[in-house]
Amino acid sequence: MHWPAFITFASEATIVGLWGGAFLMLAVVALLADWRRARRKQIDRVGCMPWTPLFLAFATIGFGLLLVAVKGWLGG
Repeated sequence: MHWPAFITFASEATIVGLWGGAFLMLAVVALLADWRRARRKQIDRVGCMPWTPLFLAFATIGFGLLLVAVKGWLGG
C-alpha cells in the first residue's frame, strides 16, 4: 500500500491526532444513530446496538488522543 507523503513523514503526534479525529468522527456517527433511534416512528423497533455507550467510548478515546497529540505538537 502506498502512503501519501504527508503520512509517511508525519510525526507521531500528527498520526495520533489523525486517529483522534477518526474516533471523533465515529462518535458523531454514533450520536446521530442514537438521535435517530430516539425519534423512531415505531416504538417497538428498538434495535440492539448500544449507541450511547459507543458514543461515550469513541468520544473519550478521541479527545484523549487529541489531547496527547496537542501536547506533542506544543512540546516540539
